[in-house]
Amino acid sequence: MKELIINGVRVRPGQSLNINIAIARLPTHTLIDLPVFIRRAKEEGPVVLISGGVHGDEINGIVAVRRMLEEEIINPIKGTIIFIPLVNIYGFLSNSRTFPDGRDLNRSFPGSKKGSLASQIAYILMNDIIPTIDYGLDFHTGGRMLSNFPQIRVDFRDRKGLELAKAFGAHFTLNSPHIDKSFRKEAFKKRKHILVYEGGESMRLDDLSVEEAILGTQRMLAYLGMVDIPFVSKPSIEIKESSWVRAKVSGIFTASVKLGEEVKKGQVLAKISDPYGQVKIPIKAIHNGFVVGLNNNPVVNAGDALVHVGRVE
Repeated sequence: MKELIINGVRVRPGQSLNINIAIARLPTHTLIDLPVFIRRAKEEGPVVLISGGVHGDEINGIVAVRRMLEEEIINPIKGTIIFIPLVNIYGFLSNSRTFPDGRDLNRSFPGSKKGSLASQIAYILMNDIIPTIDYGLDFHTGGRMLSNFPQIRVDFRDRKGLELAKAFGAHFTLNSPHIDKSFRKEAFKKRKHILVYEGGESMRLDDLSVEEAILGTQRMLAYLGMVDIPFVSKPSIEIKESSWVRAKVSGIFTASVKLGEEVKKGQVLAKISDPYGQVKIPIKAIHNGFVVGLNNNPVVNAGDALVHVGRVE
């Protein structure tokens, strides 16, 4: 059988191991570890990474992976699952997307052994984790006050990735080209297929997003024959192109649509008014599609992203 070694620790068939990878110390000299939970079946099969918290303030993904571990929802009968519930521990401690120096881990790959803190953790992932896996699911949310309807993101040119995305069966499957220095792109360069799941917004728990993350993971692993669950496909709406409708003026933003809703070209999506009732500007859809993301901030400035519409025409 294939030898599986992570951070110098050999994981044998049928073993469940928890490994703490030493990262660095806080200014208080408190040692920070990266906890990695490995569940390996006796029967050989794919190795899948399930990770959350690459951005420290995106809590839904952390909770989804934690639940899979805590409730033992997913146990492989074939292959190996590597759980990393919280990748960016520094951001989690400070309720921040980034590291203390402002760097975004998801723009720091493939990393460097002697670079910034974000770069060092990217290096650990690329050298200790990525070589061992075949596929991955990386859980994210929208940004501050920006909420995403449950969706899976994959580059449609990645045939295997798109196949797995369809098996995952999120409500929406968005075409998302690889971004330079991202976890997904650098893993793809090594022929590893990682899907990005988005659901909810940062610093806010959303039960629907967490539940859909777990159900989609179960479907994908069932499709791969890794878990003792029958695979039942779930239709997903494919979005080849999407764009944000932005504010033309500053003011108080009131949405007329909800996440996941279908919209038609010319439909009023929202209105922006001034605080005094003198101005009211309608925001209209420029094409048919679905609302895949929405700004929850009631006060906006000109140019702010308001409604993310996935195009279907």
